[in-house]
Amino acid sequence: MPHVVAEPCYECKHIDCVVVCPVECFHEGPSMLYIHPDECIDCEACVPECPEGAIYHEDQLPSDWAPFRDLNATMARQTPPISSAPPRTPHGGGSP
Repeated sequence: MPHVVAEPCYECKHIDCVVVCPVECFHEGPSMLYIHPDECIDCEACVPECPEGAIYHEDQLPSDWAPFRDLNATMARQTPPISSAPPRTPHGGGSP
């Protein structure tokens, strides 16, 4: 049974959870992250790292957020994987 990213992740975009994932099962959508259910190994490394408390084991997902189970599965298949933070750009460089 995989883990699921739920509503508190909406517009959060912290990636502390992504960085600790040993199998790179997170995918980045336009407004939140998703966990690919076929890639998650249930190691739970991401759960304590999520600053929003948005990651739940599928069996412990609050009933109000049950639609996020299918949403994660669908969106993870349609969005690119993410495994680390995007590169930082240096301050003061580049064009205005």
